[in-house]
Amino acid sequence: MIKIELERVSGDYGFAAKDAYGHTVYTDSSPESGGTNFGVRPMQLLLMGLGSCSGIDIVSILKKQRQTVEGFTMKIEGEREPGKEPSIWQDVTIVFELTGDIDPDKARKACELSMNKYCSVAETLRRGGSNLKWDVKVNGK
Repeated sequence: MIKIELERVSGDYGFAAKDAYGHTVYTDSSPESGGTNFGVRPMQLLLMGLGSCSGIDIVSILKKQRQTVEGFTMKIEGEREPGKEPSIWQDVTIVFELTGDIDPDKARKACELSMNKYCSVAETLRRGGSNLKWDVKVNGK
């Protein structure tokens, strides 16, 4: 069982979240709701987790296929349910941008495998009702 510890360390809503290995992430609420911009918004952290999870999968798959990933960035956009509490991510779109000696078909397949089979964060969001879409660009194409 994984254990996470949170401690309020800044203002009313600024928390330090420490994972089981001692890594720390800082979160906060927006200034409009009483926060101070001390850290990442929790819902944005979820999208960061999605990108990180799928990125690990994709690089792992491509390495096994002897593809050389020299650069890898992602752009993630999310739209939350309007007028609801709680408001989940309704639509999430990721653009995976890879550079290197990479076969575009293998890159697309790796992204598809991650998003539809391996990434636990993607599956968690999907089961929660989120619509996930993605696109893949290899060397700018």
